[in-house]
Amino acid sequence: MQLFFTEHTNENQFTLDAEESKHLIKVLRKTQGDRVHFTNGKGCLYHCIIIDANPKKAIIKIEEREFQPEDDYYIHLAISPTKNSDRMEWMVEKLTEIGVHEITFMESEFSERSHLKLERLEKKIIAASKQSLKTWLPKLNPVRPMNELVQDSEFNSYQRFIAYVDKENDRHLFDKAKPDNAYLILIGPEGDFSNQEIQLAFDNHFLPCSLGKSRLRSETAAVAAVHTLQLINNLKEL
Repeated sequence: MQLFFTEHTNENQFTLDAEESKHLIKVLRKTQGDRVHFTNGKGCLYHCIIIDANPKKAIIKIEEREFQPEDDYYIHLAISPTKNSDRMEWMVEKLTEIGVHEITFMESEFSERSHLKLERLEKKIIAASKQSLKTWLPKLNPVRPMNELVQDSEFNSYQRFIAYVDKENDRHLFDKAKPDNAYLILIGPEGDFSNQEIQLAFDNHFLPCSLGKSRLRSETAAVAAVHTLQLINNLKEL
């Protein structure tokens, strides 16, 4: 199955823009009468048919709507963005494929970057969701100060973790997280969190966790953390 994205959620028939039409008709060689699948990124899977294979404005008709429920757990990753924007784009793409639910970029003491092109990252999320056949798009948040984030009462019901490098911080996230929960995990910049930031997280009931013995780049640590939480929740079903 190939999956496409549309925001036309309340219509039985919609027209694709020129870019999407060209991709569907010219690149993928779809023709009138072919059946295709779309999602709105909010859990709906649309079973559709192409009724006009115009490469500039293809017309799509929805034949059936199917709702796919959200996971019974929720992974929110907060990370200080790195200086290299390409690495952040790679990270967002891979986190989407693995199965993150929300990403917040945060400003910490040793942050290397405070501005991100969120529109470009959103496009990466949509492309990765289509590739990995996901009907729920992760939520993407702009940069937010770390001290504000860790003190936000919204996360009081979450399992909260801070991952950082320390020889005494040797208990892996896999051993600390419990399935069927909402999680907030903090990943610092290349220079890691400051001691004051780590203490602030502890004061707000964040637990320290390790992601293994290797020293990881920030974006690699983010991928490892989300994969670990996905693994914990998928193993319970075996």
